[in-house]
Amino acid sequence: MRIIGGQYRRRLLDFSDGAGLRPTPDRVRETLFNWLGQDLPGWICLDLFAGSGALGFEAASRGADRVVMIERDLQAAGTLEKNRVVLGASQIDILRADALAWLANNRETFDLIFVDPPFDSGLAEAVLADLARHLKSGGYAYIEHGTHVVAPRGFIIHRSGRAGRSHFALLIKE
Repeated sequence: MRIIGGQYRRRLLDFSDGAGLRPTPDRVRETLFNWLGQDLPGWICLDLFAGSGALGFEAASRGADRVVMIERDLQAAGTLEKNRVVLGASQIDILRADALAWLANNRETFDLIFVDPPFDSGLAEAVLADLARHLKSGGYAYIEHGTHVVAPRGFIIHRSGRAGRSHFALLIKE
């Protein structure tokens, strides 16, 4: 997996394919960050279901002040930590936890939350139901999963697209 923009641009990172990970493709990440305006200076981001870390590492590369990555799988979390060290990305915090349990107990708010759970898991709907309280006013949520994205109450769909079987959307908190 390679980072496509920012200070870590063109850096190649390893990811554990044993955990069934499918990093967000370069083309989709490029589209997302075009929608967001390329750079994220001062932003606080949350990468739930971090997996390969493609979205979180990309946000850090583009100037986010802090990126919190949540990953349950031990092997995937270890690879995330290895990549964080290789990049020298001290603005990234990697937490090994269940995303839903962590979210239920968290009181912090974020400028941007990435929600890209395991494909066809149905976990996106569970997260979307409680996402508004974790975003700052005017904050963004990026959703990627196997079905058409429907904006939950309190959000509007800013942009959306599809790549293969994956549907993705950038939501704005009203």
